[in-house]
Amino acid sequence: MNCIPPGWVVRPFAGGAYCVPERFAAQAGTGWFDAGRPDAEPVGEGGRQAAWFVDGYHGPAVLRHYRRGGLRARLGARETYLWLGESRVRAYAEVRVLDHLRRAGLRVPEPLGAAYWRNGLFYRTAILVARIPGAQALAGRLDRADPAAVAQAIAAMHGAGVWHADLNAYNILFDADDRVWLIDFDRARQGVVSPGQAQKNRLRLRRSLVKVAGARGAQWWDALSRCLPTE
Repeated sequence: MNCIPPGWVVRPFAGGAYCVPERFAAQAGTGWFDAGRPDAEPVGEGGRQAAWFVDGYHGPAVLRHYRRGGLRARLGARETYLWLGESRVRAYAEVRVLDHLRRAGLRVPEPLGAAYWRNGLFYRTAILVARIPGAQALAGRLDRADPAAVAQAIAAMHGAGVWHADLNAYNILFDADDRVWLIDFDRARQGVVSPGQAQKNRLRLRRSLVKVAGARGAQWWDALSRCLPTE
């Protein structure tokens, strides 16, 4: 498996490597992936305290460091993952999925770079993606969100052979022109999406909507489900 999409380059450094599109090869550096960079502004809603708005030669972007949840996070392994080879680095895998979906014509963030830092059997990783102008999460605008447009985006994602690992009300965005975008493809899987897998995505979104907006969220999901294609 190729670690990166066509037209990207890998730049090793002491303790890790980063990859960027060829057009950034001369300007990029490890500082692009540093959460402590001077221009970094924490993302609030949906950021999990691990995402920052940044700007620079790469343009307006979002820098995200990968973090675990659940028991492993409580045991102190929140930012480390078992090293299984460069092709299995989570940020690199997400770059490949984003590149695939963009080539398929879907609205997902443009990947601008990814990096990892290895320490023995473990590693940390980060991704840099283009910022979506004027973006608002579905969670905050149910009263102005078109269920049919969201249904179309979800169906297109599944049709392109991608299963989303965490399709929730914060990972569906609307831009300033009310167009739907899907984000956060960490742990996404590429291949034929079965009807069962597609339904699992939909039910995950329903649970998220109910958690965010209660009965109103359930009603909105019902409207969405009526717009989804039958399997």
